[in-house]
Amino acid sequence: MGAGLEDVFGHQAPGEPDTERGELRRALVVAAHPDDADFGAAGTAHLLASAGWEVRYLVVTDGSKGTDDPSIDPAWLIERRREEQWDAARVLGVTDVRFLDFTDGELTYTGAGSLGGGREVLGAITREIREYRPYAVYTHDPEPVIIQNAFVNHSDHRATGLATVDAVYPTARDRLNFPEHLAAGLETHKVRELYLWGVNEPNFSVDITDILETKIAALLAHTTQFPDPGFVEQARQFWRDEDGRSREQFRRILMWA
Repeated sequence: MGAGLEDVFGHQAPGEPDTERGELRRALVVAAHPDDADFGAAGTAHLLASAGWEVRYLVVTDGSKGTDDPSIDPAWLIERRREEQWDAARVLGVTDVRFLDFTDGELTYTGAGSLGGGREVLGAITREIREYRPYAVYTHDPEPVIIQNAFVNHSDHRATGLATVDAVYPTARDRLNFPEHLAAGLETHKVRELYLWGVNEPNFSVDITDILETKIAALLAHTTQFPDPGFVEQARQFWRDEDGRSREQFRRILMWA
């Protein structure tokens, strides 16, 4: 049994699973590309792992377009970015990384109720939730196109976030969605807490001041993405609040029982 989350997070801590109801201390972090999970939630993932939680990363695309270098072969880049994501996970105590391998930059998802619109993406994420049975899911906020008037929210981020939100509710919960999962022995699952990063209006803040260097070390494991050492100071400033503390910001949604 790990530490209580208040011991690790302080007064604003994620919820604790009810073990008597069979809830597990598991968190699933769903990211569009290798390195996105580390930008969005590496500090929180590390704190959860430190408290004895199991944390799994799920990377939706293959990262094959993540370079400006014309000499790099996309097939090599896919494999290298897989290795980098595993290296980052080990820094944080994340115990598993899964890859769905949809093509980078070409992810299409328009909503669970639409015709077509990435049903394959929704099914793949739903299957992972039903298999892993996480208490909490972390992913991109699908709503902003522009974040904090400073960043364009990559279309893969928006598609991943929306598909994950739809998978959390209602798809993973409802038996008649993807009945082939049930036929394969995977039961439905209710996620209890949902956390979105890349938000314009956060309502939940995780103080990562004491572990900021661990988060940066995880990001620097992505050597194809961050070859410039000047990135480190930029990163420190990016997560620093006006009070001098470093924070990851989320929109937290508590799901109905």
